[in-house]
Amino acid sequence: MLSRFGSPKGLRYLVVIVVLGWAVPARAQIYSWRDADGNLVLSNRKPVEGAAVKSFAVPQAETVRATRDATADRSRAYDDLIREHAHEHGVRPDLVRAVMQVESAFNPLARSPKGALGLMQLMPATIRQFRVSNAFDPEQNIRAGVSYLRELLDRYQDNETLALAAYNAGPGAVDSHGTTVPPYRETKDYVAHVNQLAGRPIEMRGPTMYKVIEYVDGRAVPRYTDKRPTTGNYEIVGR
Repeated sequence: MLSRFGSPKGLRYLVVIVVLGWAVPARAQIYSWRDADGNLVLSNRKPVEGAAVKSFAVPQAETVRATRDATADRSRAYDDLIREHAHEHGVRPDLVRAVMQVESAFNPLARSPKGALGLMQLMPATIRQFRVSNAFDPEQNIRAGVSYLRELLDRYQDNETLALAAYNAGPGAVDSHGTTVPPYRETKDYVAHVNQLAGRPIEMRGPTMYKVIEYVDGRAVPRYTDKRPTTGNYEIVGR
């Protein structure tokens, strides 16, 4: 049996739970190594090839099982919030869900050494920008995370790959590398992982998307709609 875990950026945590089987021979082994993509691999079978393989004896166990990603069930708890804020900001729910899975594995209390917090791993600047009073509150965290993701999509003309790269490494890194994905292994892996989970974006063949700025308590709040506004200023953000 082999289990593979994606290598997240330094901001996130990975919890690997090893479950011991029935008490039988003391010769059971678990092997760990990094594959060519930097993913951590756990297996009870020794690889035929590969360097830097670590082996751990598991006493009184016949087999070793590694849990699957503990995200499938957790994600359902946030589906309503994801759909609500994704619809409000014109972002694909699948993209939001994938970002959340890679960022925190749907752990609302996730905290990184660099200060990123909560489900969508909000950095302090993002927390301040979107006036989040409690980054561990799922509603506030998802609202701010989706708002920031929408801001990045606007910045890069709805290019999800560039928006994801900026979410991971910062827009400054994307811009300084010629508006491309920065050549950082961590960022490239992050973008590939999120895109894989989110699937391909659906090509818009229907209505144009409009961005309208409303002011709430003196704060500019972007709204997105497929209906052309009849009053006020607006911006076309996608077709």
